[in-house]
Amino acid sequence: MSRKPSKSLAQELDRYITPFRHDGSGKFHLKNYKTSEKGDLDKESAQDILDANKKRLVEFQEKLYAQDRWSILIIFQAMDAAGKDSAIKAIFEGINPQGCEVSAFKAPSSKELDHDFLWRHVIALPERGRIGIFNRSHYEECLVTRVHPEILAKEKLPSGLVTKNIWKERFEDISAFERYLCRNGTLVLKFFLNVSKQEQRERFLDRLEIPAKQWKFSMGDIKERALWPRYQAVYQDIVRHTATSHAPWYVVPADHKWFARVVIGSVIVAALEKLDLRFPRTDKASLAEFDEFRKALEKEGKQRKKRDR
Repeated sequence: MSRKPSKSLAQELDRYITPFRHDGSGKFHLKNYKTSEKGDLDKESAQDILDANKKRLVEFQEKLYAQDRWSILIIFQAMDAAGKDSAIKAIFEGINPQGCEVSAFKAPSSKELDHDFLWRHVIALPERGRIGIFNRSHYEECLVTRVHPEILAKEKLPSGLVTKNIWKERFEDISAFERYLCRNGTLVLKFFLNVSKQEQRERFLDRLEIPAKQWKFSMGDIKERALWPRYQAVYQDIVRHTATSHAPWYVVPADHKWFARVVIGSVIVAALEKLDLRFPRTDKASLAEFDEFRKALEKEGKQRKKRDR
């Protein structure tokens, strides 16, 4: 009796991946993506999936590091309080820190402003065999800079280059940059944590009420919240213009943090599975050397036992 072939991770986790993936084919409207989606899960069953994905991620990362061929760039974009930090902490728990680095991009320094807008992101890219996590990214240059035009003025571009087409040009530059990375062995995974304005309000209130969370809050958060419609429109524009088959966007429902982590973790482990990561094979010459070294170690052990008698 023939056995049915076992499902791949991508197949097993597809219902937590495909509904939230946009690769640039077809139209995209942010309002069509629910922020409160929970799939068919409750919090307890979601934790089981999260735990399984964390275990898989640890195994994949070990192979990724040993093989030293691919690198992984994971991008997180979101409104304030959408859960980027906690998602990174929860999903990557147990990962070997030698093979993973988180880069958080705040307002650019004077040195960074003296370079092109991609420069500070390029120098933070992960090496082969490693995972790089961008907590905010080069997309801020089409987001915050677009919502706040005064920031663009600080970038000291020649005036003739600041035209009405600058955002379209930046979208083109970013897409070309990500295509270049993919062609050179960097897997690009992009997540927009899609939180509702109502849920953001609740999380801000939570931060204000709990002393251990108050450090996360600033009055700037209130100013940015007042610009919510503008940010949503710009995020929609970003996804529309920079989602591609090689670097799609995942619009993650973020009102329930536990479900957001299921989606993000599922996307990552399914993508890593497709890379067919393996531990490097040892050639015959090295195996022969290992055998000689093993014999020498065994001989050393026998000699020590004799001396200890």
